[in-house]
Amino acid sequence: MARPASPTLTQSEQAILEVLWDKDEASVREVADELSRHKSVAYTTVLTMFNVLAKKGFVTHRQEGRAFIYRAAISREQARKQALDHLLLQFFDGSPNLLAQHLLDRHDVDRAELKTLRDKVSAAKARGDA
Repeated sequence: MARPASPTLTQSEQAILEVLWDKDEASVREVADELSRHKSVAYTTVLTMFNVLAKKGFVTHRQEGRAFIYRAAISREQARKQALDHLLLQFFDGSPNLLAQHLLDRHDVDRAELKTLRDKVSAAKARGDA
């Protein structure tokens, strides 16, 4: 039985989207060549991943001669938001507060970063977001 598709991006899917975000659009061959600069990857593997990404709605394509030219259907920011929303729901009961507390408890945050966070919280309060 096949594993159900992940609702968020896998590491391999994200790598493909990173190429598309940088290039705007690319063929399977172009993406495979770019990815192979870091780690050997088969053309057929990249093709399969594009099919998965298309089913998930993360890429679109057009035909140019015999090749399909792919384009990201979501932006980096949309992908980040989706991944963060999934993380919040899965591990932090949907609470940004719990996530922020976890990050502050488990990671070193310098004074400049804390000031930036305070400024963002203050700005959110002023807008009525918090």
